[in-house]
Amino acid sequence: MKNMNFKRKLPVPKEIKEQYPLTAALAAVKEARDLEIADIFTGKSDRMVLVIGPCSADREDAVMDYCERLAGLQEQVKDRLVLIPRVYTNKPRTTGEGYKGLLHQPDPERHEDMLEGVIAIRRLHTNVLANTGLSTADEMLYPDNYRYLSDLLSYVAVGARSVENQEHRLTSSGIAVPVGMKNPTSGDISVMLNSILAAQRQHTFIYRGWEVETAGNDLSHAILRGYVNRHGEAIPNYHFEDLEHLYQAYMAKNLKNPALIVDANHSNSAKKYAEQPRICKEVLHSCRHDPRIRGMVKGFMIESYLENGSQKIGEHIYGKSITDPCIGWTDTERLVKELAELI
Repeated sequence: MKNMNFKRKLPVPKEIKEQYPLTAALAAVKEARDLEIADIFTGKSDRMVLVIGPCSADREDAVMDYCERLAGLQEQVKDRLVLIPRVYTNKPRTTGEGYKGLLHQPDPERHEDMLEGVIAIRRLHTNVLANTGLSTADEMLYPDNYRYLSDLLSYVAVGARSVENQEHRLTSSGIAVPVGMKNPTSGDISVMLNSILAAQRQHTFIYRGWEVETAGNDLSHAILRGYVNRHGEAIPNYHFEDLEHLYQAYMAKNLKNPALIVDANHSNSAKKYAEQPRICKEVLHSCRHDPRIRGMVKGFMIESYLENGSQKIGEHIYGKSITDPCIGWTDTERLVKELAELI
């Protein structure tokens, strides 16, 4: 009895990149963006980043509409903020049930098609860059798949359920753009800091059938996203005391480029998406109170789409999340402008 059916061999990342190439002009746009973002994480620039967008990138037309609006907003706040569209094409599922993202299901109402999915995610990230000039962020849920998008992403996140995984840590050490390590769902920040330390070091390991050597990623950093206690209750970790504690822990570890992105949703908001603006503003208040915290906080992660809230698959409300609820465009536009004034 077979428990694993090998359906077909998929093209390797190099083949997909050759079939769907990034032009030299777009590569130059991304390189310039990468330098802007790196300067924020190294402290050369006092701007902040916003990794902002839908919980999951479920359909290309609505995501492109959102990103085109975001590009117009970027021009208005460029002196204070660098906006990185959150184009998340993999969706972790706690129980394994439910929509797993564009990579698995280019159409959420149809069966999985991984080849179509690989093509769909590369096309979407490429089209965002080509149409808006904004390079993108995605979650590295599956380290082996990172290479399909490695020439397109300007920011990579490692999730709360992946941060302790050795393969995620080693792969992150070979990535040349900022990689954010979330605190685990238990809230133990030592796990997150050890992951950052591992990513900042050089390693030799097996990756996609190759023996590889990595240079270490000095831009690996922390993401605080809240956690759950033993009763399953959401506990935030964005308050002043949490930030101060993380700063001291960073100093004790002697890590390079101490940096923090605050995830304003998930357990920090108890998934009450409308709380995200308030959380961002409270963090900025902490930054004004303590210059050490201001030097560490590099920006926010915000779940935002065209419409407020979320919907079930099959309801077909354009621009409304089919996974976690998000703030809508009106609230997003207001929040981005307010944050730009407060920084």
